[in-house]
Amino acid sequence: MNDDNSLTCTLSRYLLQRLQEAGIGHLFGVPGDYVLDFLDEVIASPIEWIGTCNELNAGYAADGYARLNGAGAAVVTYCVGGLSILNAAAGAYAEHVPLIVISGAPPARRRESGALVHHLVSDYNLQFDIFKKVTIDAAILTDPDTAPDLIDRVLRNAILHKLPVYLELPMDMAHAPCRMPTTLNDSATLHSNEENLKNCLLEAVAVINRAEHPVVLAGIEVLRFTLGSDLLNLVEKVELPFATMLSSKSVLPELHPQFIGMYQGGWSHAAVIGQVESSDCLLSLGAWMTDLDTGMFSDNLDSCSMIVARNGQVQIGDTCYPDVQLGDFIRGLSAGVKPRSYLASHPLESRSARTAFIPDAERKLTAPRLYERLDLFLDDRMILLAEPGDSFCAALDFHVEEPENFIVQAYYSSIGYCTAAALGVAFARPGKRPVVLTGDGAFQMTAQEISSLIRLRCPAVILLINNDGYLVERVLHQDGPYNDIQMWNYTDLPAALGGGSHVVGLRVTTEGELEQALLSAATETAKLFLIELCLPDRDCSAGLKRLGDSFRQASSPGTPR
Repeated sequence: MNDDNSLTCTLSRYLLQRLQEAGIGHLFGVPGDYVLDFLDEVIASPIEWIGTCNELNAGYAADGYARLNGAGAAVVTYCVGGLSILNAAAGAYAEHVPLIVISGAPPARRRESGALVHHLVSDYNLQFDIFKKVTIDAAILTDPDTAPDLIDRVLRNAILHKLPVYLELPMDMAHAPCRMPTTLNDSATLHSNEENLKNCLLEAVAVINRAEHPVVLAGIEVLRFTLGSDLLNLVEKVELPFATMLSSKSVLPELHPQFIGMYQGGWSHAAVIGQVESSDCLLSLGAWMTDLDTGMFSDNLDSCSMIVARNGQVQIGDTCYPDVQLGDFIRGLSAGVKPRSYLASHPLESRSARTAFIPDAERKLTAPRLYERLDLFLDDRMILLAEPGDSFCAALDFHVEEPENFIVQAYYSSIGYCTAAALGVAFARPGKRPVVLTGDGAFQMTAQEISSLIRLRCPAVILLINNDGYLVERVLHQDGPYNDIQMWNYTDLPAALGGGSHVVGLRVTTEGELEQALLSAATETAKLFLIELCLPDRDCSAGLKRLGDSFRQASSPGTPR
């Protein structure tokens, strides 16, 4: 680069090029005065602008996009937009999702003078300080000379750690000239301490080779760090039985002969509990022992018989090996563990196959029959987003064969996430169809994003379970008026939001109506369907009933764990 063209770039163009290099082809967000100059550059760039109805929904959409694309980004204005998207950023931090939040800000010269500009809360560092709490890295771009390096560092950390980051761009910096982007020399890969990795593998290989009944428990970090193929190589080479959890459902193929089922502590099927909890070497890989993944801590696992790899370290008995990355550990085990037929002495119980659903046309719809039929409706061309509550309790038993075909916010569990996230999913995987399984309470949180799905002609299927309010709260605790919501005419929403012939709203009360609605949705794949599923007497899945029983027990005085 010579002196004549060394300042032909602007901060906006620099940032947009780096986003493209990270694989981001879409930006979600809401316009605001402090970010309009940047948005002009977005429109002029190859990156497509996807406007949303509010900033929280933009964050959810970018989160859904990131889970499939490797990274996602949302753009908002200062404070009124930035603090609105905060909940989505917090959820991405909890769930290890590389969400990039870009916020416009008042001009840098106003910051220097301390002027009381609109959207300001108290001081100019407030939003930045808040986002530092829920991101792996954050920066304010007030100096064109240092901003490129800050952008590179922040984006690298998002990709590297699979965590959200925050960039604040003052409006007078959007067109500020800066150096041209150069080739990034270092790849976004976490590296293990070689000595720790070597010693860790020596001990782990010896433990596994001695074991008679080893079992793999595949957790969420396998999914987030895209290690499914590495782990599949290990379990097939060594013939290890494996289980998954709610947060890691389908990270390995559920039709695989070595799949023993979903583990959720005492809520699991008896055969799964028997094999996982009796294992003399449970290889816990990237698993988070959260309340929902362990059936409200009803797991009965012997830590002395476990090898636990998560969060950049491996624990074997009393010995901890820090700075050992999960991918390196899994690949090292594949190279070192002795192959032998573990399956011969560790018989598997085949997973029950799907059976034909024969609708009783006049029979009122019930939760068990609804979920039985929805399991048959799903196929490999669909991506199911299961909302926290009855939806993800029921979806645990659905047959989902590809890891990217199931999205759940099982840890942070923010209701309303899925409807907006479906917008991001639609653009991350245009060849697949988002299917949202949500309750009426969750739907009312972010329902306005249906209008974006309609406007952008995303052929999603919204399966809206109408059980008259916050059913999950009614089940978790004795009922109260705080669980009531206004009953909407849900099937009228598509028309009210400007939907045309490419949008269908249907109301289902019987098995016959359910069958016709799902057949129509499966046939007319270019249309958006909103199907209201009316369940009587606040009916719910067996999984939600288990959750309610366990939650009430846990809230009793003196309950351990």
